[in-house]
Amino acid sequence: MSRLKVAVVGAGNWGRNHVRTVAALPEAELAAICDLDAGVREAMARQYPATLVTDSAADAIGAAEAVVIATPAASHLELARKALERGLPVLVEKPFALSVKEAEQMAELAAKRGVAATVGHLLVFHPAVERLKAMIEAGELGRVYYLYSQRVNLGQVRPDENALWSFGPHDVSVALELLGEAPTRVTAHGKSYLQPGVEDVVFMTMEFASGVMAHVQMSWLDPHKERRLTVVGSDKMVVFDDMQAREKLKIYDKGVDRPPDYASYGESLAVREGDISIPRIPMVEPLKAELRHFVRVARGEETPRADAESGVAVVRILEAASRSLDRGGALVDLT
Repeated sequence: MSRLKVAVVGAGNWGRNHVRTVAALPEAELAAICDLDAGVREAMARQYPATLVTDSAADAIGAAEAVVIATPAASHLELARKALERGLPVLVEKPFALSVKEAEQMAELAAKRGVAATVGHLLVFHPAVERLKAMIEAGELGRVYYLYSQRVNLGQVRPDENALWSFGPHDVSVALELLGEAPTRVTAHGKSYLQPGVEDVVFMTMEFASGVMAHVQMSWLDPHKERRLTVVGSDKMVVFDDMQAREKLKIYDKGVDRPPDYASYGESLAVREGDISIPRIPMVEPLKAELRHFVRVARGEETPRADAESGVAVVRILEAASRSLDRGGALVDLT
């Protein structure tokens, strides 16, 4: 089978990783790279001399059979439209769009053209998240009570989007993937310390119809770099720490039990302390897994795991959280 010709539009801080990964895929050919920065284009041309390097998105798209869009989110709709109208599958980086209206327009155009549109919800393809999802679906954690995540570090400060829109797509998409449901209500509190109107720190809470609560802490103004998710269930608790080189998933066999027979109220709840286990997680780069999946989707071999509707769902939550931010943390109903 011939290699799929893939164009990468946007080769900046994150887009260059797409370029690197596509170039290394045996099932894909890096057909074109597009970036508006002359310095970036010069560096890409030196590194990939056999690839078309251009500042024209139309030229890059015209040289490809599938397109990765890794530009600032404000340009996603325009670029995706160029590719979709040519009948080319697209992988649009997160956030899918900066409004529900634009996200829905992309999803509707993809459906109308009968072309696959996927979104870069990278952590859905993380082996540790896949393992955690399998555990939840198998009932190993019992009933999931709540989860919370921390995505903080010092920098990179962005002038064009706040911490919610920069970091939030990761944790929101993971919560939806693990729980298999959308939240009914959301609240968000945040503050702008470095730039007026751009929140550097945001605390967001989602409530689900099942009773599960999910809390997310996001900041680029913090002394620590943390990428941690904790899921608390009735039988077991799990911590996913992406900053760990190997021991990314720890399973705690602990909880609070209610004995069937007890003599007093004080004995009605008993803390259970069990073993801590660390499963072996395969060392697979999530971006490589995501892009290999995208190639198979573009060929019609697989159904998108993070499709356009997933992108719309996450943007809908982020937009609601933005309204809550603007209202000083007011509760926003998503139903």
